[in-house]
Amino acid sequence: MSRSKKSNTTEEMAKEEQSAFQDIINVFCSTTEEEEMRALFDDLFTASEVKDLITRWLLMDDLYKGKPQREIAEARKLSLCKITRGSKMLKKEDGFMHRLLSERYDDHLHI
Repeated sequence: MSRSKKSNTTEEMAKEEQSAFQDIINVFCSTTEEEEMRALFDDLFTASEVKDLITRWLLMDDLYKGKPQREIAEARKLSLCKITRGSKMLKKEDGFMHRLLSERYDDHLHI
């Protein structure tokens, strides 16, 4: 395969992936019933992937509440690298997770 055909294929795949990601966002945005969302998660994610989502959610909650990173790492069996990434996300005051958790806790635990 020539270099230009390979490049076009890569570009086409990237466009297809972007389109698919937008489709996923649209489906999540249109799913307003809890039962439907659970069914979507059951169909779309493996049990392991759901567990990873839950762990990430709990990590962000722990960080927002001010738990020490090493304590989180030990309790949740996570690498410090994953925890540091979460910490960086929460430090972005205009970030979605920061805003979400701030609203949830009425910002009385503000980082």
